[in-house]
Amino acid sequence: MSMSKETYQKLVQAHAPHSKLLRNCVLAFLFGGAICTLGQALHDLYEKILQLPPKDAGTLTSVTLILLSVLLTGLGVFDRIAKYAGAGTLVPITGFANAVVSPAIDSRAEGLVLGVGAKIFTVAGPVLLYGTLAGAIYGVLYWIVTLL
Repeated sequence: MSMSKETYQKLVQAHAPHSKLLRNCVLAFLFGGAICTLGQALHDLYEKILQLPPKDAGTLTSVTLILLSVLLTGLGVFDRIAKYAGAGTLVPITGFANAVVSPAIDSRAEGLVLGVGAKIFTVAGPVLLYGTLAGAIYGVLYWIVTLL
């Protein structure tokens, strides 16, 4: 059966699922905002109730969010939330913690060295590599500009 490109495109568009872009954006905004609000609430709790200096409260907030992400990932809850919330769970610290822990959990049956140790950074490794590389390039360019 021969079909023109235009006819094929019409057929594909008729059977393709409709985009849920607006819904996905709203959910990502709400869940990402909720994670950030939780982070701010933790920071305020640590700073005002525990009387920690702002820098220490910020550090403890980051550690708490990482711990919560790791626990939820280990229990399988983070992935269920992410399926619904989409990009909202990629708020940098929680998404990064999930990206490090998920491969480690998936490969734990292969052992600590060849499983967890070898595969823990399979998702987050490129982020670390290119983030570090970009920082080094920026540093060199900044140094050159300051020499001028």
